Amino acid sequence: MAPLSASTSPRANSLLAALPDDSLRGLIPSLEAVPLPLGMVVYESGGEKRYVYFPTSCIVSLLYVLADGSSAEIAVTGNEGLVGISLFMGGETTPSRAVVQSAGHGYRLRGEVLRKEFESGGALQHLLLRFTQALITQMTQTAVCNRHHSVDQQLCRWLLLSLDRLPGNELVMTQELIANMLGVRREGVTEAAGKLQDEGMIRYSRGHITVLDRAKIEARVCECYSVVKREYDRLLQQPASDRKH
Repeated sequence: MAPLSASTSPRANSLLAALPDDSLRGLIPSLEAVPLPLGMVVYESGGEKRYVYFPTSCIVSLLYVLADGSSAEIAVTGNEGLVGISLFMGGETTPSRAVVQSAGHGYRLRGEVLRKEFESGGALQHLLLRFTQALITQMTQTAVCNRHHSVDQQLCRWLLLSLDRLPGNELVMTQELIANMLGVRREGVTEAAGKLQDEGMIRYSRGHITVLDRAKIEARVCECYSVVKREYDRLLQQPASDRKH
């Protein structure tokens, strides 16, 4: 097991940080610090899950992959949550695939440890259920967005959701990977990214996207981003007075 000092503190993950001190202290011996490199498959569709992952400085994309190999992103998870909800929701597996979209670190916890804590009730169960509700909202809104909004609006939504989960304003992502995430043709992403770059919102070069003007992106994005952000804020940002330390 890697020592906890090997990467960011567990409290860099919002779910872990929201736990009362005694609850977190009880989990720390079972938390394993792990690197999560770009492109790492955290779990495959239908595959057995042994761990849940709490990202601290990376983003994991949940993808649905069709029989012909094409895919579309249904949600992203970063330092606000965890990856592997089926381990405590009772389903054990899911038809989606989880892939690291932005490299970083996180903590993993054995599934049996999480299930035991979840079934005992208390603060962790409460937080995990609220996160699951927020994640369902993101999945639902993503489906609506992909059906009704333009590619450049979808790209703006994706950029903002990603930035909310990273410390800086730069993303490492090729247009081909973005196209796979959004479930659109690469040419559509090229055109959409070109529009944003021409209007001074982003700078795109060799797989690096730098956001130059977030306010303009927020003005361009469809309502799907704000719907998801409000729900995450409502469900997961507890006032400090509500936490028992």
